[in-house]
Amino acid sequence: MSAPGATHQSLQIPCARVVLDADLAMPATPRGAVVFAHGSGSGRHSPRNRYVADELNRAGLVTVLADLLTFREEQIDVQTAQLRFDIGLLAERVTALVDWAAHGEPTSGLGIGLFGASTGAAAALIAAAARPDAVQAVVSRGGRPDLADRHLPSVHQPTLLIVGARDPVVIELNRQAMQRLGGEARLEIVPRATHLFEEPGALEQVAHLARDWFLGHLHPIPAEGNDGRGAANGWD
Repeated sequence: MSAPGATHQSLQIPCARVVLDADLAMPATPRGAVVFAHGSGSGRHSPRNRYVADELNRAGLVTVLADLLTFREEQIDVQTAQLRFDIGLLAERVTALVDWAAHGEPTSGLGIGLFGASTGAAAALIAAAARPDAVQAVVSRGGRPDLADRHLPSVHQPTLLIVGARDPVVIELNRQAMQRLGGEARLEIVPRATHLFEEPGALEQVAHLARDWFLGHLHPIPAEGNDGRGAANGWD
């Protein structure tokens, strides 16, 4: 169910030599913008990410849900399952989406957060390291921040890692990654939840944790500082 008072628009966003399909939801009085980074074969129609996005919209946050793969790439990935693990490719496109959000008319001047799920969390963290002046906060849901590897020390934005209590391997990977992050980091473990947070109330807790994190860390960007590109910490 869409959040009341938000306007919705389907877009095609030029990103890193391709055009990505995206859905934008704009509350009447926006308090920040959140770009979603999907992973593991998921896309903008993910019911879990849309649930979280609706909760963010209700709180006054703009959401940008974009497919990180083109239609043709998705067809290839269905057969090979390789592109969903191409973290460099995903990170390049999330970074391009951040640039679009930082400079595009609908969201220009708003503080930008990144919400990454599964392998998309690694892409979000690399994008945060690449755009320190644009990205203000990161949230990971059941993510693989360890796949961001050497970029983790360059992530200085406040980062919230959310993992289900019944996902022990991912909990340990998140604990190890948290020690390497360059800024404030918190690990929240949702009781009784498995990797996909399918248990009653689990995804609701994820949405509320993400909402509070973004509302606490996103703030408007002064016009003269809205460049969106960080000279340091760029990914290559």
